[in-house]
Amino acid sequence: MMKVYDNKHLKNIVLLGAPKAGKTMLAEDMLYEAGIVHRRGSIEGKNTVSDYHEIEQERGNSVFASTLHTEWHDYKINIIDTPGFDDFIGEIISSVRVADTCVMIVNAQHGVEVGTELIWNYVDQFQKPTIFAINQIDHPKADFDTALHSLRERFGNAVTQMQYPVNQGEGFNAIIDLLRMVMYKFPPEGGKPQKLPIPDNEKEKANALHNALVEKAAENDEQLMEKYFAKGTLDEDEMREGLKLGMIHHDVFPVFVMSAKRNMGSGRMMGFIDNVAPAPCEAIPEKTVDGKEVKYDPAAPAVLFVFKSHIEPNLGKLTFFKVISGEVTTSSELINSQTGASERIHQLFIMDGKSRTPVDRLIAGDIGATLKLKDTFTNQTLHAKGFDVTINPIEFPEPRIRTAVIALSKNDDEKIGEVLQKIHQEDPTIEVAYSRELRQLIISGQGELHLAVCKWFLENVYKLHVNFESPRISYRETIRKAATASYRHKKQSGGAGQFGEVHLKVEPFIEGMPDPAEYSVRGKEVIDLEWGGKLVFYNCIVGGVIDARFIPSILKGVMEKMEEGPITGSYVRDVRVMVYDGKMHPVDSNDISFKIAGMMAFREAFLKAEPQLLEPIYDVEVMLPEEVMGEVMGDLQTRRALIMGMDNRGNYQVIKARVPLAELDKYSTALRSLSQGRARFTQRFSDFVPVSFELQQKLAKSLQVLEEV
Repeated sequence: MMKVYDNKHLKNIVLLGAPKAGKTMLAEDMLYEAGIVHRRGSIEGKNTVSDYHEIEQERGNSVFASTLHTEWHDYKINIIDTPGFDDFIGEIISSVRVADTCVMIVNAQHGVEVGTELIWNYVDQFQKPTIFAINQIDHPKADFDTALHSLRERFGNAVTQMQYPVNQGEGFNAIIDLLRMVMYKFPPEGGKPQKLPIPDNEKEKANALHNALVEKAAENDEQLMEKYFAKGTLDEDEMREGLKLGMIHHDVFPVFVMSAKRNMGSGRMMGFIDNVAPAPCEAIPEKTVDGKEVKYDPAAPAVLFVFKSHIEPNLGKLTFFKVISGEVTTSSELINSQTGASERIHQLFIMDGKSRTPVDRLIAGDIGATLKLKDTFTNQTLHAKGFDVTINPIEFPEPRIRTAVIALSKNDDEKIGEVLQKIHQEDPTIEVAYSRELRQLIISGQGELHLAVCKWFLENVYKLHVNFESPRISYRETIRKAATASYRHKKQSGGAGQFGEVHLKVEPFIEGMPDPAEYSVRGKEVIDLEWGGKLVFYNCIVGGVIDARFIPSILKGVMEKMEEGPITGSYVRDVRVMVYDGKMHPVDSNDISFKIAGMMAFREAFLKAEPQLLEPIYDVEVMLPEEVMGEVMGDLQTRRALIMGMDNRGNYQVIKARVPLAELDKYSTALRSLSQGRARFTQRFSDFVPVSFELQQKLAKSLQVLEEV
């Protein structure tokens, strides 16, 4: 049975970085260094510990965050290997949330990339201590100085150099360590290095950088600063203390050098994680929804935060959690604070990819997994009975892409909805909704890769065959001028008939406009429409020509027609209606008669009032390298985008634009192609704006054809 470590000897790290930075190979190297695996896998060989899912091996990149662990010099290091593509940002955010130290891997050829920038937003939001690892230093195009400069340019003076390579590029085999002031020289095949004195020709540079490191360590504590002034230096233990304080306060981001693929440098970083990176008990306490703090105290009542859940074929639902306080055992009974459901923990595991190592208990600060919890999902809290607490849930980003899901077999329609809800519970960045307006089942996600993975699971795990199609667009209809119309509904059928006549006026609604002066207003209703905009409905009947009891029926008829606009069947918004005249019959008038008369009178008046189709517009931000600016700008202009401005963010350009939703279909794929995967975008709904007359005519025809089909 695995040893239980006290929480001072627990370290939780997450490996982050842009695609192809080398996260998975670094994870593999760390496991190999610690003796957890005896042979290192490779991406090409499809045999790494963390990329074990079939879809990851098919695609050759990480899709899911995988939890791993090492035991290194009497410390337990929990490692979470994350995907690089921001399509899987949900996996990245949840992993950052439960880690105590972020290790941001930077490609030595490219330095800070767009992917680095995007991930950093979440690292910074959670104020996580961070280490930068400049990887692939053995690549022919590696440029350590440029990569380090890009880090300092983007993240400032907190970037703290711990090492530098003696001979980067294809001949790389040695690192100068500025904390220990030694040179590590690696054998050609990698592995355990020799610890050698710093060569004479490197001493001046190393001494200068070491002195800068001493000063950086001293800055973080008054007592250390006093020692530094008194002695002119600090010893290694004092430097570690200062660097740890700096990391906790986000004032120090240590930088290490390595080639994970050749097993050079990761062991030294692991030693630093053991000795310097904060343990859970030294990290910022977790916050509850009511603003209280929960410290990582093993003696407190048990609290678990579920950061990931995943259904494994032939195994069932795996629930991954971090123990926030207390301890959890295989006999624990806990309460889900969000649902009130009771959950019994029957099995506890430490996960290494797909391998499960059973344990009897896990204490505050540790990360583990359990099987087959019935009513607990990602972002929920489990707690001991009588200790009611809910950990602040993770706020996931809004979707950037959507698709309609069509079952190839009608028998699968209901089942697809149920399965997609399960997928949403596992991955909250997938949203699922049936659109009554569009009459389509819509799923929304972070990008085309994200939705492709969702489809893969539907077909390969749940055996449901589907098509993904471009969803219809939620247009809106309104009017541009006032118009009047009347309609008489009359129907005789042998006994009591139906009769109702309604005269009404419609006009565009503008916030703050005065009530109509040409009519005597007897009643007014302002209705905030659930699809946006308003309907203002006036009862202007005088002389009792329509009985007051029929006015709600007229309103109901108007509302029904507003749910299916006259020109395209889209929702109608921002209209006001004045019912000013009509007729009724003492025997034949009833609610249905006036509902139909109101509906048809509204339709006729609307068509006379210069109907205007509105389309949804999104605010889009594209972050990209300057060298692909022209291609991306040109593409946006073909999408009817209105460029609102440009800005700098670190080494990258940001384009701000307003783009019609109809033009954003498959934009993530187009942008990835235009920028060779180096640009990213976000989109957020802004408002509805009028379309041109020509486009309105075209859309009206195409949508009417669609309705007939």
